[in-house]
Amino acid sequence: MLIGVPRETAEGELRVACTPATVARLTKLGLEVVVQSGAGAGSALTDADYEGAGAAVDGTGERVHGADIVLRVRKPGEEDVDRLPRGSVHISFLDPFRERELIGRLAAAGVTAVSMEMIPRSTRAQKMDALSSQASLAGYVTVIQASFHSPRIFPMMMTPAGTIPPARVFVIGAGVAGLQAIATAKRLGARVEAFDTRPVVAEQVRSLGARFVEIDIGDVGQTEQGYAKALTPEQIARQQEGMHRVIAASDVVITTAQVFGRPAPRIVTRQMVESMKHGSVVVDMAVESGGNVEGSVLDQVVDIDGVTVLGQGNLPSAVARNASEMYAANLAHFIEEFWDAEAGALRLDPADDIVASSVVARDGAVLGVAADGAGGSPAK
Repeated sequence: MLIGVPRETAEGELRVACTPATVARLTKLGLEVVVQSGAGAGSALTDADYEGAGAAVDGTGERVHGADIVLRVRKPGEEDVDRLPRGSVHISFLDPFRERELIGRLAAAGVTAVSMEMIPRSTRAQKMDALSSQASLAGYVTVIQASFHSPRIFPMMMTPAGTIPPARVFVIGAGVAGLQAIATAKRLGARVEAFDTRPVVAEQVRSLGARFVEIDIGDVGQTEQGYAKALTPEQIARQQEGMHRVIAASDVVITTAQVFGRPAPRIVTRQMVESMKHGSVVVDMAVESGGNVEGSVLDQVVDIDGVTVLGQGNLPSAVARNASEMYAANLAHFIEEFWDAEAGALRLDPADDIVASSVVARDGAVLGVAADGAGGSPAK
């Protein structure tokens, strides 16, 4: 059975879905791996690296796109879907909540489509959880970006001219990305505060050495998958009121608040940004899904009354080498989990909880969240 790894075509995407290390793992299963020439260039991986690990390199991409299993980072284009063989398996981030037409096209092409966003957050699936692995890197990148754009250093420093106090960093949202942002800011020596609508994460925040900001917004919680539940307009207003004072006193604000499958909540108003000191920095990690910060713009650096607002998308791609290694390992774990050595095939049992959650197209049908409102029913 042949696994194909194409070059990513999305603008600015530097990650790759397979590394030489995972080539070695896959070939041990008896799979053949073919990589499109230049696929790893953005992650500083050469064609020779892949060949040395046992992969074939395809200069034209014909073998790659005609493989039995195709591994990608981003969603395929229409022309890529048309090149997939009927009966093949396509695995990548597919954004099924917003890409129902694409999922329908994959289903019509007879392709089994696996959406890596839909891997459940369970103990068994943890090794395949690509969203979490990439979010952790994104949390790190936000702090590095903030430190670059800030006119001040993060740690307290004793100098002959006097003591420089530590920068104050406020992280909104303590999921995977937020916790990594907290940890990174603490490692750089900042004074860190954090807030999350889920009180259950307060202990995790404190364990990293940050102060958890208490704001009473009423009954909140999280989904079975550990994601924050959507707030009511009244709760958002109370949250904003409680955060305003902390934001005004902060040198750096990092927002990570997202509701899975829905637009990001707008929780930092322009008035809040304008209340910050000149030279302060705001990083909106949710800018790709609508943004938490009023005035943030995707892939732009905006000045709002002397405050720098960063809205870079695809943050993991900024550390493409490690992001590729982690994502490729997630994919390799998925294949290893469902590989039937005797049959020499990938067995995706619909009764399996991971398969039921992540397979969004199969046997000509659209499944799961991609089917909602499209004439189908969610996978159970």
